[in-house]
Amino acid sequence: MSETRFIVAGSFIDGSGADVRRNVFLAVKDTIITAIGSAADLPRHDGATIDDFSHCVILPALVDCSVSLMRSPSVDCQVRLTAEEADLAEKAAMVERHISYCHAYGVQGVAVSDDLTDLRDRYQQGLAPGSSIDIRSSGGLCRSCQDSAAGHHPGADFLKIDYSGNIEDEEAPYLRLNQEDLGRILLHRGGRKAVVVANGRQQVAEALAAGCDAIEQGYAMGEDNLRKMAEQDVLWIPSVLRAKNGLDGAGASGDVCCRFSQRYVAPGKPNSGAEAFWKKMLTEQLTQLRLARTLGVKTAVGTGAGSVGILHGESMVEEMKLFIKAGYSLEEAIRCASENGAGFFGMEKLGTLIVGRKATFLITRGTAQQLPRKLSYLEGIYVEGAPSGNYRKNPVKTV
Repeated sequence: MSETRFIVAGSFIDGSGADVRRNVFLAVKDTIITAIGSAADLPRHDGATIDDFSHCVILPALVDCSVSLMRSPSVDCQVRLTAEEADLAEKAAMVERHISYCHAYGVQGVAVSDDLTDLRDRYQQGLAPGSSIDIRSSGGLCRSCQDSAAGHHPGADFLKIDYSGNIEDEEAPYLRLNQEDLGRILLHRGGRKAVVVANGRQQVAEALAAGCDAIEQGYAMGEDNLRKMAEQDVLWIPSVLRAKNGLDGAGASGDVCCRFSQRYVAPGKPNSGAEAFWKKMLTEQLTQLRLARTLGVKTAVGTGAGSVGILHGESMVEEMKLFIKAGYSLEEAIRCASENGAGFFGMEKLGTLIVGRKATFLITRGTAQQLPRKLSYLEGIYVEGAPSGNYRKNPVKTV
């Protein structure tokens, strides 16, 4: 019989949206949280294993609901092209690398738009033991009539349908789905949840009418659609960082890699109207997000990692900051970045930290007031009740 491990936290955020709790202990046995209580009531007996993080905050592991593991976020076009043309072994190595980035920044669950069928065995073999990254794959974006005719990817965990294109895309190089195609796909989804990438009032309204389970992006969709989403319990993944990224790039008259603390500017084609466009998009999306909170629309964090300038793992902090800017409390933003995504995609080992759930969580040094910034440099990661063997606070660099 394994012993109980006691973990003490100076501050505790459970991911349900409830207020921060001070001086809390978690009791963990056989990977499961068995008790949560005041540190003053911590059972005292000889031989007990106590991990003291009274100078830290404990919070749930993060879930990114919009990721491409097979795309490079580099601003260098040649780097992105090379990644697209890579062979199977090279793609497997890139997937492994991007997974490691996610893990290092506390992202333990991702919903990806890639078709990982051929890579599944390779990247699982490449991962170090103990990785808790939970991957849900859509099997590749369904974005054309040809995809519709092919019935999309039958082995996918969920469907991700590109109905009106990413907000960054100026032109679509393929014939897009129409409302009839969308309805046909959703009618034959086989019980899988469907995430529809849609922007604009009409496109979002059509996606909702067709019976989608989630809207990704949803730029310029308007109040009526938000009210319908609240009534129909449709999840919204707003991807605000895409607009912030676009604005940063336009302001520099070129492409910007959003490393946030250190910006890298690469040559780009100046567009005099781009800055005004992205400023408008960002302002409107933050306004919609603020209204969504008021109306009770369930929202989740999805960064679009793998798009130009949006880094795997690291971008979660910036997306959460934008939620807070739109009026969400820290506790609400953490719920959107953990429980809401985990629940939607069926990630049973992740989500709210309550008795009976897996003890997978993040530790940040300092106070809750320093979040989400402190997520960029974690004190530690626990996976199923024990320190992660994959995480190094101060990684050793090798040549």
